[in-house]
Amino acid sequence: MYYVNREQIERRIAALDDVCAALEQTASSWDASLTSGMVQERALHLAIECVTDIGSYLIDGFIMRDASSYDDIIEIVGGEQVMDEQTTARLLELVKLRRPLVQDYYDWQRHELHPLTTVLPETLRSFATQVHDYLDRELGTGVSGDQAQSN
Repeated sequence: MYYVNREQIERRIAALDDVCAALEQTASSWDASLTSGMVQERALHLAIECVTDIGSYLIDGFIMRDASSYDDIIEIVGGEQVMDEQTTARLLELVKLRRPLVQDYYDWQRHELHPLTTVLPETLRSFATQVHDYLDRELGTGVSGDQAQSN
């Protein structure tokens, strides 16, 4: 019996919708202002937190090997076939931004549009779909509650 906290996974997937909207709006109206830079910075940071939180819930729920870093969370989930190689590679790129965004924020180039800002919304939506597909495959569709028995 697996204990997969689908409710918490779904809450984070829902948060990705706002992150995608913020990234798309920022990219389409980029003006190199402090406000645009700060919105981009926060949206990238939230994307990292959502993705790694979802990965951690999957790792814990399906009793995958323990992760030792943010990169490791993505590598484990990718290695377990939760998502395809392209999504895994793009999300690895994303989580590598965590240190610059959270610890070295004083050096972050806020006046530049980061290359991930324009491509990440598609990746995040694909990730969400792939997570749903994985959960349906492993636990079955329409499973209610947080517990499900594996087949």
